[in-house]
Amino acid sequence: MSRSDNSSGKKFSGRQGGSSRKKSYARGNAPIKHKNTALEKREDGMRLNKYIANAGICSRRDADIYIASGNVSVNGEVVTEMGYKVQLTDEVKFDGRSITPDKPEYFVLNKSKGVFVTGSVHKGGLTVMDIMAKASKSKLDPIGKLDTQTTGLLVFTNDGALAKKLANPKNGIRQIYHIKLDHALSQDDLGKIREGVYIESKKINVTDVSYVKDRPKTEVGMELTSTKPHIVQKIFKSLSYEILNLDRVVYGGLTKKDLPRGRFRTLTKQEVINLGNL
Repeated sequence: MSRSDNSSGKKFSGRQGGSSRKKSYARGNAPIKHKNTALEKREDGMRLNKYIANAGICSRRDADIYIASGNVSVNGEVVTEMGYKVQLTDEVKFDGRSITPDKPEYFVLNKSKGVFVTGSVHKGGLTVMDIMAKASKSKLDPIGKLDTQTTGLLVFTNDGALAKKLANPKNGIRQIYHIKLDHALSQDDLGKIREGVYIESKKINVTDVSYVKDRPKTEVGMELTSTKPHIVQKIFKSLSYEILNLDRVVYGGLTKKDLPRGRFRTLTKQEVINLGNL
């Protein structure tokens, strides 16, 4: 039999036993199959990893890992494609839970004494969340913590990536505290703090510590970058001092200037950039 059939115009292959030659999809020409038209590639919209980061779940980099692992679905279909874009009308779920991409918001509060940070076990106790509920409809979380009796600067945001970065002890962030002690700090103990004291078998170094100018020697200023819980209290307790008042007056590049106690304000664009660069 001839390898061609002039009446049909089709070519035949001897290896195929006379049947029609199948179209080759070599060199990447295979057709792209879409299980669901809702998951077809889009040219507009928000990248899925940014959507997840804006929802406060994690950073964009971590979001890519979760996407690739199949933790994210769009309109009921799992999406593992990097760079996939979604619309605000899409239903996006992370580990089966619906999420929404709130616009990133950033605030700083000058916390008052007696206000709880993580919640009150006492009926009617005021929390920082009660105060910040007036700032935004988004779910804002504090970066780090301040004890109930500690006053001063506390940053709030729904930007999960920034919150994670600033809370990471390895990064460290500049903080200055105004401290009032139950008795005068001796020159000897001042020197010990400057050299570094040991807390739980680990040396804690401070950037600077000194008496507050024109104030009694019971008032001290301390600058450090450690984010360990209760670290200032532990430093002075190790030297047999009790802190009567503890006020965080600087956090990163933020100060309490023109921010009355118990009030909050929105961070400027430059302040947010500065915090991200710390």
